[in-house]
Amino acid sequence: MNDLRHQVIWNRLISIVEEQALTLVRTAFSTSVREAGDLSAGVFDVQGRMIAQAITGTPGHVNTMAAAVGNFIEDIGPHRIYEGDAYITNDPWKGTGHLHDFTVVTPVFRKGILIGYFACTAHVVDVGGRGFGPDAGEVYEEGLFVPIMKFIERGVLNRDLINIVHHNVRESGQVVGDLHSLAACNETGMRRLLSTLDEFDLDDLEEVATFVFDRTRRATLERLRALPCGTYTNEMRVDGYNDTITLAVTLTVTGSGAHADFTGTSPTCGHGVNVPLGYAHAYMTYALLVALAPEMPSNHASLAPFTVSAPEGCILNARHPDPVSVRHVIGHFVTDLCLGAIAEALPGIVPAEGAGALWNFHVSARPTDPAAGLPHHEILMFNSGGTGARPALDGLNATAFPSGVRTMSTEATEQVGPIVIWRKELRPDSGGAGRLRGGLGQVIELSPTEGYEFNFSCMFDRVANPARGRHGGADGTAGGVRLDDGTPFDAKGRQLVPEGRHLILELPGGGGFGDPAERDPVAVERDLEQGYVS
Repeated sequence: MNDLRHQVIWNRLISIVEEQALTLVRTAFSTSVREAGDLSAGVFDVQGRMIAQAITGTPGHVNTMAAAVGNFIEDIGPHRIYEGDAYITNDPWKGTGHLHDFTVVTPVFRKGILIGYFACTAHVVDVGGRGFGPDAGEVYEEGLFVPIMKFIERGVLNRDLINIVHHNVRESGQVVGDLHSLAACNETGMRRLLSTLDEFDLDDLEEVATFVFDRTRRATLERLRALPCGTYTNEMRVDGYNDTITLAVTLTVTGSGAHADFTGTSPTCGHGVNVPLGYAHAYMTYALLVALAPEMPSNHASLAPFTVSAPEGCILNARHPDPVSVRHVIGHFVTDLCLGAIAEALPGIVPAEGAGALWNFHVSARPTDPAAGLPHHEILMFNSGGTGARPALDGLNATAFPSGVRTMSTEATEQVGPIVIWRKELRPDSGGAGRLRGGLGQVIELSPTEGYEFNFSCMFDRVANPARGRHGGADGTAGGVRLDDGTPFDAKGRQLVPEGRHLILELPGGGGFGDPAERDPVAVERDLEQGYVS
């Protein structure tokens, strides 16, 4: 088979996983999947190595899922993998980092022979336990833990598992529906793959995978040479669970890869902000790839040169049964942490620090009068602050980096439960000043509807420790959480919004880049006209 034919099939595989992901988006029940794209999808060879992944998806899902399929093969056992099977888990250490993410893996057979796998991941709205939030002291409190097991065996659904899920989550219709959506999305990929193999008269993926891995490995190592070999370090302070923690990295770059060691990072926390090492690995890898090879396809070979280590007991190396429910809050900072380490070596590439972690809010809405017969609701919404200013461009306003997820629309959020979003607007003066301005955060005001109050799970950061500017740029403005009567809220933990009160979220801005005195006067005037600065 010649290289051109290989490339055509590679492009086809990318199209297949894109259709796989879109099937999940179209059929999902949770707004986090269908509105925000908090998912991943990919195709793997018979050894469990990722050949191609959909563009739709977060680094935390895609890069952890790339390692997860090997765990499925090992735990199920090669002798128990049958045609018509599908496997499932939400194990934080063998999947994607916390119980709210379910991963489904489906083996692909051709002419009775196993030739590969499809896998996908999605965040579900509820897994029982305390609900989505950082308050648990152990993973046992955080919800239902499903080890790697069979979701479908030889075409027969595991109804016992469905029944267990149904009776252990608050929004069983949405959650069970999403599990079926995950399996359906893999089925779509499998059908398209088998049709492609028929078209190109291929029996398996082995030859194509070898081509993909060989080209990608060489291209990745070539781009890595833009970063001089050596050792790079950085430290960052973030809020933790209402108590500032330190993140530290020593990045060692050689001609064959880059290794991040997180020695010096604060120890694990007694609450659910801890991060499994695989999740920290995912965002370290993403940092290096976006800096050095932003157009590089994500597959086994592009991820392989990047490795990590951390001491046991470090907040970036949580071990069972550490609580990890909101591992994204600290985990998302790993990208800025690692980019900061190489900022001096790549001054024209690395941006200032940004808001980093998503400002997710999870609402458990309850009727104020239990006798009224009104239903309970679980509502989840993703929001983002501003990104750091870039060496040649201002930061992006209210944009998720590094996660890349979209914000759920106001209309979609209000449709799923008793909540009103009164305003959602950019936050003036929140981007750090600089030659290039940091991206703006936003202000969101919301309340329960009449007859309801809600418990509100705060999982926010950059309230005590704003995003730092770079090369003389100013820091971004810190975030804030309060009621409309001025009552302040902690940035982490479960708190009550009474009926009739409004909650106000002030999301942080990104840091500025360069001396503010060097900013183009035209850009200053434009900022004033648009209300970005006062």
